[in-house]
Order: sequence, then C-alpha cells, then structure tokens
Amino acid sequence: MFLTVDAGDLSSWSFAWGATYQIVAIWGAVAGLIVSQSWGGWKSTFGKALLLFSIGLLFQSFGQTVSNYYVYYTGEVPYPGIGDIGFFGSIIFYISGIFLLAKVAGVKTSIKSFANKAQAILIPAVMVISSYLFFLRGYQYDLSNPIKTFLDFGYPIYQAIYVGIAILTLVLSRKYLGGMMRRPVLLFLFALIMQYIADFTFLYQTSRGLYIPGGINDFMYLVAYFIMATALIYTGSVFKKIAES
Repeated sequence: MFLTVDAGDLSSWSFAWGATYQIVAIWGAVAGLIVSQSWGGWKSTFGKALLLFSIGLLFQSFGQTVSNYYVYYTGEVPYPGIGDIGFFGSIIFYISGIFLLAKVAGVKTSIKSFANKAQAILIPAVMVISSYLFFLRGYQYDLSNPIKTFLDFGYPIYQAIYVGIAILTLVLSRKYLGGMMRRPVLLFLFALIMQYIADFTFLYQTSRGLYIPGGINDFMYLVAYFIMATALIYTGSVFKKIAES
C-alpha cells in the first residue's frame, strides 16, 4: 500500500517547506538530550522524561526524512515502510515520557481520591474509544499483512493513549504542580496535545485522500515540534534558576 502524492499538489516551495521544518524537531531534540544531563539523565525521573521526549522528536524527524525522500523521488510513500519506524517509535517514547512526567507533576498523589481515580480511568478510555470509533469502526482485517493491521490499529489507539494521559495530567496536577516546574510541564502537555491534533488530522486526511505535502497539516506538526522544543530548552533555564536559588 502507498500514500500517493499528486505531483500537481507538490510545488518546489511546498516540498522544501515540508522537508525542512523538521529542523525544529532536531534542534529541540539535541538541546533536550544536553539539558537532560543537567537533571540527572537516566538517574532521575524528570531527566528520563526529557530524554524520552528528545528521542521521540528524533524519531519523528527520521520518519519525516524517509517520507520526504519517497515523496521527492517516487511520489509515493510505502505503508508500512521504513518511515513508520520513526513515526510509530516516537509514539512509544512519548507514552513513556508522559508516564514519567505525570509522576513528576504529582498525579500519583492526586489519584488517591475516588473521583480522581475515576478520571484516571475515564479520560484515557474515552480518548481510546473515540479514536477507535472514528478511524477503525467497520475496519476490514487483512491477515495477509499483519504489520499493516497492527499499524492501522496502533497509530490511532496509541496516540489516544498518550494524549489521554496528557489531558489527565493537566486535569489532576492543578493543585499539586506549582513553582518553577509548572510552566515547563504545561508546555510538554500542550506539545503532546498539539502533536495528537496533527496526527489526528494526518490520519483523517490520508484516509480520505486529502493530504497535501506542505499544507496545513505540516504547519500543525511544526507548531507541535516548536512547543516540544521550547519545553525542552526551557527546562535548562529552570535548572539554572533552581541551582542559583
């Protein structure tokens, strides 16, 4: 199966734009890998979260690079393909990162009440069920291509998981998250929500043959990358302020 791009929709400007905005993701990822060491890297919960988000951005950039190569040289992006290693891999890293960020934000403490326990179950569940109904209702299984079947389910379901946890963290951390850590944590949460909106739009457009390289969907991805990069870089400033206080 291929994602086919109409050559008439692909001007030199739109291709250049679609191929280069991932520089923001690379910039943020490299900065995040460096900043994470200030927070202890793998030795601390927050340091590990920064590493996972940074690696997630790098995987996104890998997927974009591979897809752009196919678009430029063939006009078709194979699915499943090598690029899916980057796109789906980034989702796994984002899920792992948001679990750790939720811990830093105090979700584990706030979840002790019955009402918050209910929200902890309902919010992610609603996101997963909604994604399933929107993208997978009436899905025709193709047992001859198990990787495609896995990705068809994996993309909307796993993306719903990380945004569900992000929304849950946003809701439950309001009373516990404060001080200098509040702003970077909120930036990470908004970055993940924006990433989900971009991914949701991409799935919607490609499923209906509406995707155009360099279009509004690429702008959504740019915004998501920029917010995530800003969050990663901002944590470096927060560390310096904490060290000086």
